[in-house]
Amino acid sequence: MSDTVTRDDAGGVATITLQRPALSSALRRDLLTVVQSVAVDESVRAVLLTGSGRAFCVGQDLAEHVESLRGDAATSLSVVEDEYNPLILALAALPIPVVVGINGACAGAGLGIALAGDLRVAAAGAKLTTAFTAIGLSSDSALAARLVHCVGVSRATELLLLPEPFLAETAAEWGLVHRVVPPEQVLPEAQSLAARLAAGPTASYAAVKTVLATAATDSLEDTLALEARLQTGLGGTADHREAVEAFLAKRAPAFTGR
Repeated sequence: MSDTVTRDDAGGVATITLQRPALSSALRRDLLTVVQSVAVDESVRAVLLTGSGRAFCVGQDLAEHVESLRGDAATSLSVVEDEYNPLILALAALPIPVVVGINGACAGAGLGIALAGDLRVAAAGAKLTTAFTAIGLSSDSALAARLVHCVGVSRATELLLLPEPFLAETAAEWGLVHRVVPPEQVLPEAQSLAARLAAGPTASYAAVKTVLATAATDSLEDTLALEARLQTGLGGTADHREAVEAFLAKRAPAFTGR
């Protein structure tokens, strides 16, 4: 817990809330620490990542960045490798579902962080933008790769070269977000979705995330081999047996994550 990032657990869902709109060095470090704590907590079956106030995350704290550039530009720019990369890798490595509640403005690395989640609920009218080339930088936080994965090379190129804001509704049409709701419904909707996932077959979800991580780049043979290996492992789980028994008994399954 800190004044930049908070974590609240309930019903198997860890809710991580960004308490500041801009990614200061303190917030980046605290967020990584919280994500790492979730990764080793077996009681957590789903994550909800959201912001507070009117913004989700507007990217790098530019005031802090300018001060750093004036002092030591080389050290300032090393934060991408030292801080942003470990954060995105930690988020991507979580074997449990990550729901992102985009409660407001989402820009730059903030958009990269949002796209590192699995499912996104956005506030109607929220503005999103890639932002990077507007300040003379290339993308970080795996934003280029995530955009290509979500919307294809052509639109990703346009979004990065012409960093114009677009609305959550447009993002939904493109497939960048999954649900758009009134601003006051973002947290309840994201909580409901996270709770549903937390009650589900988490081992199965982990396998799905593993396949999706490489499906766009692996050969057909490699994908089939990975699916076969994962399916074989899941076939021996208690959750799979419970689901089959529940189907035959015409009742809802009770998943345990084992």
